Amino acid sequence: MYLPGWFIWWVSLTIPMSACGLEVSGHDSDEVICSQGLSECTMKDEIPFLLENDAVDVLNLTAYFKLCSKSSESCTLCLVIDMELHIHPDNDTEDEEHSGLDGEDYSEVMRDPKASVTVCYNTPSTIPTCKKVEFTVNHAALTQQNQAKVSMVITEPPGVSFSTKVFVYPHELLHLKQEVIAPSLHEVCSQKLKKCVNQCRVPKINITIHEDMKYVELLFDGNNNSVPSVCVQYEQNGTCQSWNKKKIPLYSVTHCMCLQAWYNQNYVRAQSCPFRNTDRSHRNVWENVSVSVSHGHSNHYGSMLLWNISAPCRLEGEVWPCHKENSCKEMKGLRKQLANGSWRQNSKGLWEKTGAFEDINLQLSPCVMVKVKGMGRELGPFCFTNTDRWRWSLLVVGVVLLVFLAVLLFYLHHDFVKKWVWSWHHGGFVKISRKGHVVLLSPPDLDDGLSDSVCRLGSLLCNKGFNVSVDQWSRKEQCTLGPLLWLHSKLLELDSRGNRVVVVLNRKAIERTEEWMHQYEEVIKTKGEDKGLPQMCSPYSDLFTASLCIIHADKQLGRAGERFLLVKFDSHPSSDRNLPELLQGLPLFQLPFQTQALLTELTVGHTGTSGGKTWTRWKWGGSYVWSSKTKEGQNQQRASLYNLGVEKNLETKPLKHP
Repeated sequence: MYLPGWFIWWVSLTIPMSACGLEVSGHDSDEVICSQGLSECTMKDEIPFLLENDAVDVLNLTAYFKLCSKSSESCTLCLVIDMELHIHPDNDTEDEEHSGLDGEDYSEVMRDPKASVTVCYNTPSTIPTCKKVEFTVNHAALTQQNQAKVSMVITEPPGVSFSTKVFVYPHELLHLKQEVIAPSLHEVCSQKLKKCVNQCRVPKINITIHEDMKYVELLFDGNNNSVPSVCVQYEQNGTCQSWNKKKIPLYSVTHCMCLQAWYNQNYVRAQSCPFRNTDRSHRNVWENVSVSVSHGHSNHYGSMLLWNISAPCRLEGEVWPCHKENSCKEMKGLRKQLANGSWRQNSKGLWEKTGAFEDINLQLSPCVMVKVKGMGRELGPFCFTNTDRWRWSLLVVGVVLLVFLAVLLFYLHHDFVKKWVWSWHHGGFVKISRKGHVVLLSPPDLDDGLSDSVCRLGSLLCNKGFNVSVDQWSRKEQCTLGPLLWLHSKLLELDSRGNRVVVVLNRKAIERTEEWMHQYEEVIKTKGEDKGLPQMCSPYSDLFTASLCIIHADKQLGRAGERFLLVKFDSHPSSDRNLPELLQGLPLFQLPFQTQALLTELTVGHTGTSGGKTWTRWKWGGSYVWSSKTKEGQNQQRASLYNLGVEKNLETKPLKHP
């Protein structure tokens, strides 16, 4: 738009801010003002990436901020951009327009051609926003040849708030880019203009001290209903800690306590320190002074007496060392002023100051005295105590306690410790396993006496904590599944942690094994010939035959000794050299003489796995040793077998190694 008094407005608009401060302009929306010679001025948003070349040149650009409002009750931040323009004729435009106009219309266009200018602005965190000003040029009315002035007022520019940095520049003229910083909220609120800025509204803090109830009541804006956000700080530069109550305990009130209150996190805060001249506030500080002393060493390895003083507020006073033995007589010439140096606030909100007295003999238990300004008495003495003797005493007590606990644990778990020590002494390859599952298989055609012995062995293992499955106790399941499937189901329950199958042998069992081996050899010999295969005992016929089939299969895989062991009920120990070849290599125990050895074998287990190796037992030089066999049959190692805990003449008879 064009105003007759534009020059007066331009002068008032361009007065430096330092002269008149931040002013209120009577604009509540975006507006553009053009100088004489420019008419029909309009301003619109423009897309930054689709801009066309302007028909004018920008000679100078000035940007600054103002507060815009039509009333004194509400103000907003405005960005004002002043430009000086050089307007030049566009021949291409004239030719294009002349091609479609008659002589009279062409004369009108040449007299008042159209022109435009585009200005963009952005903050460091936003993309540019552009405004395009279009106007009609009357060259005859220009005060200076081909020069004019335009002023843009942008209310509440996007992304711009108090203290924001803004970059303003004409389109494609980056050398004229100008950086302008919006006034801070503190600067705005410190002026008379704060009444029209909502962010400058702060609550009024009032207090009421209730001596009888021992608390201070907080009141805001003269009533008890409005509760803004509040924080409490000790000293004006201290950390402000949030406080969400209307009452403050009287014992925590000090002369340096200040209160901050605000309505919104983006608003300014009201600060008040209402307890500066109250007697109780000083007494609360004195009652909460804390002093501590310790020892240290200086750079030249001299001893130092370190002191630390903490209080709710910074203190003024003195501190000095003294000798405790002489009624804490002062050491002359070492007094220090508390007001000198720096105080710092710790994580608890207390202000503390530290210092040191050098070249102090710590063996004489020196002390520290403190005198606080305004306090009628001195604080102290605070003495240093040599704690080296106590540290040695604590070390001795700790060692004795550890020894006592070790003895107690050994007493409670002596059986396990004995087995572990034995295992480590014999090479560390034997794995102490938990008592697991045992499957007890009876020989074929057993008589009543042998049947009772098998049942007693099963009961003994149950009493020792093993989970025992005896074939005589599971007849119903065997009838349902069949001997082979029942045995397979039990083998599936076994794992590699010492669980075993115990096969009871007698004369009939040995004969049955030899018969099975003979039939198996006949099958191998006649295989591939035209003769019919000989009849062989089926593994489904009885449980013992099923176990022979599985033992044979395990031996083919080299793991029969991992799951099976043999037991003979014989009052006279006998040799095992006459056992069938199928059973050779399996551990053999003769009961009742080797009952303890059997229990040890089932508890400790002679097999284990370490680094992909399988450990099996065989006889060498009259004693048991361990042989380490990898899956490829390499890297054999030897280690002596453990003592089974029975008399020498009752040692386990090793089987012949196949």
